[in-house]
Amino acid sequence: MTYLKYTPYLYLFFGAYFIYDGVTKFNTADATPWLSFIIAGLAIFMFFFRMKFAKKFEDRNKKS
Repeated sequence: MTYLKYTPYLYLFFGAYFIYDGVTKFNTADATPWLSFIIAGLAIFMFFFRMKFAKKFEDRNKKS
């Protein structure tokens, strides 16, 4: 189960990708980038949420 320690970083990767995608769509006139920025914000939020949840879970296991 050590792979679960690395999965939150996938959220950062996807967040960076969607920020890049949003910026490239922002520079073109025919596309709307807002969906990409919303997904990027959600991915970054999920990264911090998962890290906080993992820390809370680890602290609970240390107490037991």
